[in-house]
Amino acid sequence: MIDLDGVSAQALSDTIGAIYDCALDPQLWSATCRKIAALCESTAGGICVHDMRHVQNDQLFVFGYQPEFLERLGQNYAASPMAVADVVSNIGDVSALSMDSSELSETRFFRDVLEPFGLVDIIWFPALRTGGRMASMHASRGETVPHYQKREISLFKLLSPHVCRALAISDALDIRALRSEMLERTLDALVAGVYLTARDGRVVYMNAAAERQIRTGDAIRIVNNRLHPTDSAARAALSKAIDQATRDGLDMDMTAHSLAIPDAVGTGYVATFLPVDSGQRRSAVAPFAASCAVFMQDPVRAPLMPGEAFARLYGLTGGELRVLLALAQGLGGMEAADMLGISEPTVRTHLQHIFSKTGTLRQTELLLLLRNSTPPIRAHSASSAIREAAFR
Repeated sequence: MIDLDGVSAQALSDTIGAIYDCALDPQLWSATCRKIAALCESTAGGICVHDMRHVQNDQLFVFGYQPEFLERLGQNYAASPMAVADVVSNIGDVSALSMDSSELSETRFFRDVLEPFGLVDIIWFPALRTGGRMASMHASRGETVPHYQKREISLFKLLSPHVCRALAISDALDIRALRSEMLERTLDALVAGVYLTARDGRVVYMNAAAERQIRTGDAIRIVNNRLHPTDSAARAALSKAIDQATRDGLDMDMTAHSLAIPDAVGTGYVATFLPVDSGQRRSAVAPFAASCAVFMQDPVRAPLMPGEAFARLYGLTGGELRVLLALAQGLGGMEAADMLGISEPTVRTHLQHIFSKTGTLRQTELLLLLRNSTPPIRAHSASSAIREAAFR
């Protein structure tokens, strides 16, 4: 482990260990969010969960915010720069509002939501995306401290894969806490395959779902009492990931939070790894003498939001996608600018960038290209389209 701009290796190791403890006891997130925010010299933070089914935005384990701000954020989240930015971001990608501070200051979101409460910057990353929910971790700064710089962004990038992994495991477990006396019964009830491995890679426990995966044998097998993917590249990557997860301490280079385990016909599983050799994780799996837990799930494809496939295909930014969704509802440039809280020249600039990326020359041609893409934009009001975009 190495120091990172004045942050000690021990502080980083302790924080990563605390993150993984949250995988088995989500109530620990409250203290861990504070620990992460402190490392990044932030005055507030927490985890935000967007429930697409009920179209709501819940702040979990938050601290440092005025209740009035959280209420206003929830009311305006669909129109925020964060909402659509997360749609075109990959899980774990770190963003900060100050990365585009010139445009931020023009937005209604900044004027109506951030500025009244003295907030100048927010840093965040999407950490979990399922068919029904999307979660992100965030921290923020007030007027007494400067915008986030390279140091804080680098720290968030270092921690984000560990947070993503812990939340993915919590989502697979779908329980509030684990106790060692009920662990085996709980694991056997899971749909995800759970493999506990010893320090040398030997499998010391499999739950019922894991045994079914092994019996099928299309993507994963047991050879010499070790996990053995049928795909050779996945086999090498899995061995390396288990080794990283079980070595002494927590390896900060363990950046990937999941691993594809394909079969011969293009399907397979996604594996997620939890080091269990220290902290509260050790006591939870003590009966099995395990050093690593491997969670193997059938990949669940979240439904695409309107415009998501289009935005990913052509590399549109979050700001460009917001403008495109507004124009797709029949709004003119001035109307789109007013609704989005940005200037009309900014709308025109985004539109020119979209033309360049999509190879179109005029707005009618662009919108025809969008309508012919999958999934289509439905005939909602513009505000409904933006809201739908934010919660998918």
